Amino acid sequence: MLKQYLQLKLSQKLSPQQIQLMKLIELPLQELEERLSREIEENPALESGKENEDDFYENESDYGDDSNSDENDINVEDYLSDDDIPDYRLKTNNYSEDDEEKSMPFISGLSFNQFLKNQLSTFSLSEEDQKIAEFLVGSVDQSGYIRTELIDIVDDLAFTMGVYTDLDSTERILKKIHLLDPPGVGARDLKECLVIQLKRKNNSKSVESAINILENHFELFIKKHYQKIIQKINITEDELRESIKEIEKLNPKPGSAFSEPTKINSTIIPDFKIEIIDNQLVLNLNSRNAPELFVSNEYKNMLSGYQENKKVSKSQKQAVSFIKQKLDAAKWFIEAINQRNQTLLITMKTIMDFQKKYFLTGDESNLKPMILKDIAEKIDMDISTISRVANSKYVDTPYGIKLIKSFFSEGITNDKGIEVSTIEIKKELQSIIDNENKSKPFTDDELTKKINEKGYPIARRTVAKYREMIGAPVARLRKKL
Repeated sequence: MLKQYLQLKLSQKLSPQQIQLMKLIELPLQELEERLSREIEENPALESGKENEDDFYENESDYGDDSNSDENDINVEDYLSDDDIPDYRLKTNNYSEDDEEKSMPFISGLSFNQFLKNQLSTFSLSEEDQKIAEFLVGSVDQSGYIRTELIDIVDDLAFTMGVYTDLDSTERILKKIHLLDPPGVGARDLKECLVIQLKRKNNSKSVESAINILENHFELFIKKHYQKIIQKINITEDELRESIKEIEKLNPKPGSAFSEPTKINSTIIPDFKIEIIDNQLVLNLNSRNAPELFVSNEYKNMLSGYQENKKVSKSQKQAVSFIKQKLDAAKWFIEAINQRNQTLLITMKTIMDFQKKYFLTGDESNLKPMILKDIAEKIDMDISTISRVANSKYVDTPYGIKLIKSFFSEGITNDKGIEVSTIEIKKELQSIIDNENKSKPFTDDELTKKINEKGYPIARRTVAKYREMIGAPVARLRKKL
């Protein structure tokens, strides 16, 4: 049986503009610059530059009302007059007074795979072998490895290039790939990569022993069972130490030795800069190449032409609708950029004030326990907004460039009843590991005892978690001769 009834329901939905604003806040500086460039290119009503600051939007009140307009016409006055729109919403200045105009040049050059292909000309290969060699080189990843199984490469050659070969022929060509630079390229695993590099070195007893260790006792080596290796290959501890030194000189990722010119993620561009001036902290938003934005006067003049015409055709109305759409988008984008900058500055200033003692001294032991909720409550913002600012942005401090997220940590109470940051505990744990006897490194139980003696009452499982977070392996893998 159907019934009709009224129901009140309270829900919150984000508008498309709010979603876009959240995305802008999340963008680090380099991606923001790309977003600004794309928006300027796509929206002709949005202009950039440092000039024309005095003529953004002139007062257009001299244009009279159109007596022939009906209810479906667009009120052009809304787009020609500044009376109801504050000037700050029609432009955004992304520059501070001391900003320099800086740009990042892009270097043209060969890709890693093309660099390898060019070296194939040093070999005398048949037409079929050349195709196989080029396919193998094309299968090399940016680390310098061929991760695909050779049997699958044989199948791919047949299906994609019509080259029918066998496993032995492919293996033979692969050995030639191993002769290319950088040494170790084309290896299928770490063991093969290291052995290839050692075979390119001058023959010596330590190199020969290192090759023997990797080829025949690789599992023992990676697990650092040194005494078993000494017994199996009948060498002294000093000879093993020399062989290990040879292995430690090798590059486990030979592809990384080739500088990829188009790799943009290798450079970190800080979004903020903190300076100490007269013992006071000064915060600036880094705008670098972010252009100043303003709404186009040319588009405003196009609308004024429509206002003067008493007879307006359908096509002209469509044109005006298009202009209106672009002006709306330009105004909103400028306002969104202003809100983004304001949000970033407020958030970072609150973090800076919260951790003032650290920023003045650079001593990580002065970092106070701080979680996202602490900052969100101080500036009355949502925790997700603080997270977007912290997760993807960097700040240039007098002590180096830091990820903002790294300033956040939980706290515990030490044996003196003082709340300390987990960052301080990790630093103390790192110090203990750095100063341990590497021939007999501390186990997690021993690390727990040491850290407890320092006044930090934490459990063994917490010590193991912090050890992993600072990148320290278990005791067995930290062992050295």
